[in-house]
Amino acid sequence: MIGHGFAIVESIRFSQTNAMARASAQRGIQSIEVGGALLRALAHHGRALALKDLAAEAGMTPAKAHPYLVSFGKLGLIEQDAASGRYGLGPLAVQLGLISLQQLDPVALADAELEGLAAATGHTVGIAVWGSRGATIVRLARPPGAVYVSMRLGTVMSLRGTASGLLFAAHLPRAQVHAVLKAEAAGGTGPARLDAALGAALARVRSEGMARAQDLSLPGISAVALPVFDGRGTLALSLTAIGPSASFDARGDGPVAAALRRAAGALSQRLGHRAAA
Repeated sequence: MIGHGFAIVESIRFSQTNAMARASAQRGIQSIEVGGALLRALAHHGRALALKDLAAEAGMTPAKAHPYLVSFGKLGLIEQDAASGRYGLGPLAVQLGLISLQQLDPVALADAELEGLAAATGHTVGIAVWGSRGATIVRLARPPGAVYVSMRLGTVMSLRGTASGLLFAAHLPRAQVHAVLKAEAAGGTGPARLDAALGAALARVRSEGMARAQDLSLPGISAVALPVFDGRGTLALSLTAIGPSASFDARGDGPVAAALRRAAGALSQRLGHRAAA
């Protein structure tokens, strides 16, 4: 009994030690977290701010904010303009941001979201990037249900007849779009140049912030595509959901578009994109 009791005590002590170790590992330095609010405020506004405005945005008084700014300035995270006295992000902050962007792989980031999006929407969800022949599917995830639209990796999406194609055409330079239009025209799939109908469709994509295709290239098949932008404002990839028209909600305010919009917005933010105010 004594031996058994000792084992129980040791087991409890071991569990407590592990719990304390986990708590210790998660414990941060509060002053750094408080000061970090100033950095977040500058990143949010994207411009230099006066001390009183910066402090107010971070939820502190100017007297409390100033020592943090002095320390951040010594590290190069913040710098103060000598003429205006405003505070902006410093050279170290810029270097860290550039290094972070260089390390990010847009497709890998988006790929991690696909299974969840397929489950949430109930439809096949893919990633398309712009290739030499147009918008090309490079990743796919199927929903858990029995009914879904099957696609193949490497499929080049029609510029006129698919949501992915329309999305890229709406955001890419005209020279790139015309090159693909000429290639598609050679294959008998439409005019070689941007005609009035396509121009109106692309304007609608830009206005709505998404592309929709209902029974265009393939009767009975519908899709929506949402853009993921990088830090330069360039379209990095599209998140596209595709499914049978009979059960596919292609509305701009529908649940499928909403799920893709949330994911695309979060991915764009991670890639350094700042949405227009």
